[in-house]
Amino acid sequence: MLLRRSPQNPCYVGILAGEDGLRPTVPSALGFHVTDTVIDCHTKAVIGWATGDNYKTPLIEEAVEMAARNYTLAPAAVFHSDRGSNYTSGQFAMTLKKYNLRQSVGRTGICYDNAMAESFFAALKNERVHRTQYPTREQARRDVVRYIEFWYNSKRRHSGLQYRTPQQVHDEYLERQSAA
Repeated sequence: MLLRRSPQNPCYVGILAGEDGLRPTVPSALGFHVTDTVIDCHTKAVIGWATGDNYKTPLIEEAVEMAARNYTLAPAAVFHSDRGSNYTSGQFAMTLKKYNLRQSVGRTGICYDNAMAESFFAALKNERVHRTQYPTREQARRDVVRYIEFWYNSKRRHSGLQYRTPQQVHDEYLERQSAA
């Protein structure tokens, strides 16, 4: 089922990008650093993220918990991801249930089902990661967080948002809500 992206039909996207090289890893001199995100489909804002040295279920749960801590997640909103075992585990299903989120997974091998997440990681890599060499995982982590907080969410304009930033779209939504 295709949901319209709006505050009335909220959906969040989780990430484990496909085998096409957009895997959410950031290389450093000391090994790879992985990032998981929760993206609001209406604003395209990254509302939760977690970073670490492995891509197991606790990392994903940390990203969802950050989103729930910092934003009011709509009841029964859809959380969409690929079919990675970390997303389809019973442990992760319990986390989604805890926050009253419905689970949705894409079809096997179809990267378009998770296009918003794929697009975010392509932007991260093209605009930041591929232009930088990180001596340590911690420096890679800090740079990814800076990119999300100080560029992607607040300054990066999106054609799909009529060339507004995720923050502008969110602020406009809150303004409409308070006027109603």
